[in-house]
Amino acid sequence: MNEAEDFSQRHIRSFVLRAGRVSVAQQRAIDTWLPRYGIPYIARPLDLDLTFGRSAPKILEIGFGMGDSTATIAQAHPENDYLALEVHTPGVGNLLKLIDSENLKNIRIMQHDAVEVLRDMIADNSLDGVHIFFPDPWHKARHNKRRLIQAPFIARLVQKLKPGGYLHAATDWQDYAEQVLRVLSEEPLLANTAADYAPRPDYRPLTKFEQRGLRLGHGVWDLVFRRKKDL
Repeated sequence: MNEAEDFSQRHIRSFVLRAGRVSVAQQRAIDTWLPRYGIPYIARPLDLDLTFGRSAPKILEIGFGMGDSTATIAQAHPENDYLALEVHTPGVGNLLKLIDSENLKNIRIMQHDAVEVLRDMIADNSLDGVHIFFPDPWHKARHNKRRLIQAPFIARLVQKLKPGGYLHAATDWQDYAEQVLRVLSEEPLLANTAADYAPRPDYRPLTKFEQRGLRLGHGVWDLVFRRKKDL
């Protein structure tokens, strides 16, 4: 068993399920729209073109939070399809509200562990891009092992990208940014699109939290790597 396979079978979860409050509107959106835009976890490969009803570039987002950025990106890029993963119910409800209010047809939601989704449902060489925006930094040193972006996870994730497909991560924790840069740089199938950190791509909107942090002088680090076309 190689390192990536071992990680997927016995991984340390990068999230803790919290009993977040689900608003009445979020619950209504879940009840109404999850059957239409949600995809249940089933341990077999997912046909992405069939899921979205068309052939189009497929972007996976891991951990969309409350979904505001996801909705903004999907609205601005109707030519792409977005498979959005999040484990926390309030965020799922909020993104479903946005899908309804903005009439977005190019988002599907999965409420499940990303490691298991990648292992069981996403085919190799099927994704045009992956977004991982502001993953939990697990900033206490004793919790760093819970961080999502580590070498075994990336070794599995990069197999899902098409040659030339991109991986875009962003974080506002400098030591996590340094870890991500190191992990991605050491993955032999990936190449950095910048010398180290990349300028924020235009498609990634600034969140309100991020704008406030920037005003206070806090840093944000974007990293954009591509899967190599030729080895």
